Amino acid sequence: MGFRLPSRILNAKQTLRLSLQASEAKIQRTFAVYVGETERKRFAVPISYLKHHTFQNLLGQAEEEFGFDHPNGALTIPCREEVFLDLTSNL
Repeated sequence: MGFRLPSRILNAKQTLRLSLQASEAKIQRTFAVYVGETERKRFAVPISYLKHHTFQNLLGQAEEEFGFDHPNGALTIPCREEVFLDLTSNL
């Protein structure tokens, strides 16, 4: 019985490692943005959106309007919430 313990520990370690890798793959890194022309709403946006051309266009609009001085302390995108949701649902 003493020699079975190491193999059980090894299997438990492998199972735990695979479980952790699977859960890490599910976690998406995000950043905060505020969206709206007058009343702004906060959204958590996956970092992967940064590589999409359409999202980069929104960032360009934000740069033109606010530069690097965003009033809410986070990136502010000056478009209607419906437009933002429509655009991000297609990414």
